[in-house]
Amino acid sequence: MRLSRQTGEALADGLTGKGAQVAARRLARLLAADAVALADCERILAVAGSIDPDAAQALLTETLDVLEPVTAPPLRAAPLVVSGDLAGCLLVSGDVSDADLAEAADLVARALDHADLVRARERIAEADLRTLRAQISPHFMHNALAAISAHTRTDPERARELLTDFSDYLRYSFAGTGDFATVADELHAVQTYLELQRARFDDRLDITVRIAPEVLPVPIPFLVVQPIVENAVRHGFETKPGTGHIAVRGFSEGPLCVIEVEDDGDGMDPDVAKAILTGSRAGSGRIGLANVDKRLRAVYGPEYGLWLDTAPGAGTKATVRIPRYARGVHA
Repeated sequence: MRLSRQTGEALADGLTGKGAQVAARRLARLLAADAVALADCERILAVAGSIDPDAAQALLTETLDVLEPVTAPPLRAAPLVVSGDLAGCLLVSGDVSDADLAEAADLVARALDHADLVRARERIAEADLRTLRAQISPHFMHNALAAISAHTRTDPERARELLTDFSDYLRYSFAGTGDFATVADELHAVQTYLELQRARFDDRLDITVRIAPEVLPVPIPFLVVQPIVENAVRHGFETKPGTGHIAVRGFSEGPLCVIEVEDDGDGMDPDVAKAILTGSRAGSGRIGLANVDKRLRAVYGPEYGLWLDTAPGAGTKATVRIPRYARGVHA
């Protein structure tokens, strides 16, 4: 079982690179074979043991032609079919049963299928991040610059501070340093954003931020928290008279990192909230929430994501739950 798992891990990048060679060696041990080779649809890529290259290439061609196991002593081969498509071939030499050969080919195919899925998720997450950056609200940028301009004569020092905040906000939002940040980084961007909004609303925005120290270094997909806070400001406070309150909380819950953004605004119908997260409610004005939910699920799996707890007149609480430690997720 351990060798099977390690073989799958070695094929995390597919049949290319050093991983294929490691996988061939582990398969040879798993099957107690004299030799094992892995090939794509054109050539042999990795060999553990001694195999005649010409005989292996000829057997590869024949196996891919007939799409079923082929024997040409001392070699035997089985095609690798991933998601219905031919991906390559597994070749073995030695005393290996038909059942063991078929099981090994299935193991490799499942590992390649998983690797394809992971890469697809990464491409989706990257595309969604580009989309989210493109959605950074012109509405907010216009209002932030207007707030800065309003302070230039009455309070030049305050205007300079806000201009620095605005610059920091843009630098972080368009940073190209990776797909993940820490909760601390996201929180800093949120605080910068909220300072700009506080200046815009003449300090009528009441803000509470409470983050447990143990979650500050937790890696999180880039630009997850800020869009949630922006929606809380726009839809929880912007049209509300008087003072509005927004609370940002972060804490650990067993192996999970939980981040909550709660406002005391008008709230909404739960069915509307559900439609917003699925992306089926066009024109809702909720910037990037479906995008955030989609990215979280792509990175961590369908059991994680963004939840909206809301009702008309009761405000909205947005909650993100992610693993504190996840393989392959590093800030």
